Amino acid sequence: MAKLYATINSAEGPITLERTSPSAPWTPAGETAVDLVRTGASTFSLVRNGRSHRVLVLKEDKESGTVRLRIGAHTYTVQVQDDRSRLMQTLGLDKTALKVKEIKAPMPGMVLNILVKPGDAVKKNDPILVLEAMKMENLIKAPGDAVVATIHAEKGKPVEKGQLLVSFA
Repeated sequence: MAKLYATINSAEGPITLERTSPSAPWTPAGETAVDLVRTGASTFSLVRNGRSHRVLVLKEDKESGTVRLRIGAHTYTVQVQDDRSRLMQTLGLDKTALKVKEIKAPMPGMVLNILVKPGDAVKKNDPILVLEAMKMENLIKAPGDAVVATIHAEKGKPVEKGQLLVSFA
């Protein structure tokens, strides 16, 4: 029997979801199966414990394992984990991601704008600088959470592929 763990709106403990086969819907452990039918691109009809609900998927982020749902007038943020990711979190291994040390130019181009300065804390996917290459502007983003140590590129100056642009502390 496969299991998932769903934490709703950052609640204290997760709800254990189970399913008996790969095509069966996920159901809270110990409950009878729910009736879940897709009614549109991001809408579902859910019948649980004899009550019918319309479910709208507002946003799905597969990278973080979260889904924002609207059921009736209420919005829920659900984080879903499998056994492996739950174990990694329990052991604290989810926080030991590799530290980002630097960003290098992915292609030759011209630095149009630098959007950070030394000492700035950046999160994954935050914009770092704008690089013009082949008459297109490319937004270079932070590959992970870090603090900017040194800016090696200069606004208005050309860079070569692989040239160091930014170092992180």
